[in-house]
Amino acid sequence: MVLGKDYFGPLWKFITNEEITDVDYNGRELWLTNIYNERYRVSQAYVDEHLSTAFVEQFTQRIANVVSRQFNKRYPELEAETSELRVTILHESVARSGRSISIRKTPPIIRLDARKALDGNYCSKSVLALLINCVKAQMNFIFCGMPGIGKTECVKFFSGFISGNDRVITIEDTMELRYAATNPGKDCIELRVDDDVFEYSDAIKASLRLNPKWIMLSEARSKEVKYLLESWSTGVCGMTTIHTDDVRNIPDRILNMLESRVDADRLENDIYQAVDVGILIRKRKGENNRVYRYIDQVCFFLREKGRNQVAMLVQDGSLVKKELPASVQSRLLRVQIEDPWECPQLDQELAEGREAAN
Repeated sequence: MVLGKDYFGPLWKFITNEEITDVDYNGRELWLTNIYNERYRVSQAYVDEHLSTAFVEQFTQRIANVVSRQFNKRYPELEAETSELRVTILHESVARSGRSISIRKTPPIIRLDARKALDGNYCSKSVLALLINCVKAQMNFIFCGMPGIGKTECVKFFSGFISGNDRVITIEDTMELRYAATNPGKDCIELRVDDDVFEYSDAIKASLRLNPKWIMLSEARSKEVKYLLESWSTGVCGMTTIHTDDVRNIPDRILNMLESRVDADRLENDIYQAVDVGILIRKRKGENNRVYRYIDQVCFFLREKGRNQVAMLVQDGSLVKKELPASVQSRLLRVQIEDPWECPQLDQELAEGREAAN
């Protein structure tokens, strides 16, 4: 589906601005978010002049026609997706501030790279090298943080270090990971779920019959996490994201997603066996009040000698322990990584980035 200038009218200039990632209208005001994670309000004069009730109604009707969906009090939510945009509209019967429009850009690019990560204090070079090495050792990752913090962008970056020979299956309801586009030549199947005909649990079960090495779920939200853990326990690797503000809360967050207490009691140990790495993303203000994202916490989940453990490695953005658990060191050694804190591929990417900058 292609939506052009004729559809977006006065919003088009924000859609085409490469620095803007989100366009949000709450029925009264227009807010923008940029690539620096800064959120600001458009002048009310512009809103009053261009975002009339007539335009909002016309825009809504155009989107509804494109996706062949009704939009009214009975069907108060409308969603549409293009190759680079996700549009969500809520009817004024459920959005008390007025008809609300949310437009999120989902371009097939990776904004984070190794040089930007180090220059922007996203994490230290040694931590970055370790995490890349953990990808190479085919460990399972869960990225956490609050909504809009950059979890998906972090998944996109680290998934770029997956071996080109590994088959990757991505599972999403809105196509944001874009693994095939950002990793040309690698083996990938992109699955799109639909609550009516092809749910997350269906997609995960189908993936296991497609000979995957990695299953990447854009976000774990509900009971599908049970099937994801089961797939990881079979030797399939994976990455996903969840909403929580501390890596130590990841197991409890997963247990709360399950349908029954029986499932929760049964799967608690499985979480510590299946999940390897937890990463928390936060944001902070730096110079000139610019907002930066950074890795606040990194931990390893372990089940050893009948005990579940969380081994914290990074806390408050700083390395707190350099000695890795023996089981983690063993897995790295299996893939010939003798120094976990060094990564030749990272050094090469940084060198290439410096050459390109010069």
